Amino acid sequence: MNSSKQTPLYDLHRQLGAKMTTFAGYQMPVQYNNGIIHEHLHCRSQAGFFDISHMGQCRVTGEHAAEALEKLTPGGIVDLKCGAQKYTVLTNADGGVIDDIIVTRIESGLSLIVNAGCKDKDFAYLRSQLPADCVFEALAELALFALQGPAAAAVLAKFAPQTGELKFMQACATEIAGTLCHISRSGYTGEDGFEISLPQADAERIARLLLAEQGVEPIGLGARDTLRLEAGLCLYGHELNESITPIEAGLQWIFKKGHSDFPGAEKILQQRQDGAERVRVGLTVDGRIPVRDGCEIVHQDQPIGTVTSGSFSPSLNRPVAMALLARRFAEPGTGLTALVRNSAISVTVTSLPFVPHRYRRT
Repeated sequence: MNSSKQTPLYDLHRQLGAKMTTFAGYQMPVQYNNGIIHEHLHCRSQAGFFDISHMGQCRVTGEHAAEALEKLTPGGIVDLKCGAQKYTVLTNADGGVIDDIIVTRIESGLSLIVNAGCKDKDFAYLRSQLPADCVFEALAELALFALQGPAAAAVLAKFAPQTGELKFMQACATEIAGTLCHISRSGYTGEDGFEISLPQADAERIARLLLAEQGVEPIGLGARDTLRLEAGLCLYGHELNESITPIEAGLQWIFKKGHSDFPGAEKILQQRQDGAERVRVGLTVDGRIPVRDGCEIVHQDQPIGTVTSGSFSPSLNRPVAMALLARRFAEPGTGLTALVRNSAISVTVTSLPFVPHRYRRT
C-alpha cells in the first residue's frame, strides 16, 4: 500500500502525463511526456512551472523573532527589511548544517521555507530552540509553486503587476485571479523567476491559469535537479548535511560580519579564517559518461574527495559534477580522475556556476 502524500496538484500532474515517483514522502512528477532535457532547455529559454508544494512552509512571529533566528544561523536576519529575503543555514553544535532555508521578513515576523526531506526535524528543532515569546506556526494549508525562466516575469506580470517591481530576493503580498498569494523573486534554477505561496484550496485553479499561458510548460524533479546543478546550487543531502560545514560547502557569503553567537560558530569561524581542509568545487567531465554522487575522486591513485552531485548538463551538452575535494586540489584547471565502477574518467576542476545566473538584481 502506498502511504506517500500527495500535493494539491497530484491529479493535474497525472492529467499532464507526468511520470511520478516518491520523493521526501510525496508523490511528485519526475518528468512529463517531452522528457527531462526538453524541460530543462525550455526553462532556460522560456518559462517552467514547478510544483514545490512538498517543501515546508512555516512562520515565526513575535517582537523578537528575528533576533531569535539570528542565534540559530550565521546571521543577517535582524538586518532584513520587510519584504526582503535571505538564504541561510541552520547549523548544529559540530558546525554541520541541519538544513538550508529561505527566510523572508514579514510584518509580523519571519516566513521560512525549508527542504521537504528536513521538514519534520526542522520544525521540531525550531520549536525546541525558539524562546517562549516567539510563536512557531507550521503552514500545512499552503501550496508552493515556482515559475522560472526568461519569460516568467512577463507571464506573472499579467496576473500580478506588482511582481514586476521586485528584485532578486524580494517578496510581496499580492493577488492572482482573486487569490491572495505571497510571491518572491527567487528560485532554484539560476534563472530569473518567482516562488508563489498560496492556499491549497486555490492551487489547481491558479496552476492551470499559469500553465495556459504561452511559453509556460510543467517541469518535473529531474530537470529541477539538472537546472540547479548547472547553477552550482547546493542540494541538501548532497553538498550539505549535518557533517558538512557551510565553509566546506562554499557558503562564505551568507555570514554576517562579527556574528559569532550561533551553534558550531567556533569551528565554522575558524574554517572561515584559515580555510577548510575540503571544499566544494565544480567538475567538467571528459567524454559522455556521467559521474554520479558517491564516486571517488583520485589524484595519482590517492583518494582526495567524493562527488556530491553529477549529471548530464543539457545546456553544455556534456556531463558535469560537484565534489568535495581536498583544498590543495581545488584550483580551477586541475586535472583529476573520477572512478566510475571500473572505469577511470578524466575530470577538470571548474569554477561554479557552470551556467551564469540570470537573476534580476537591479
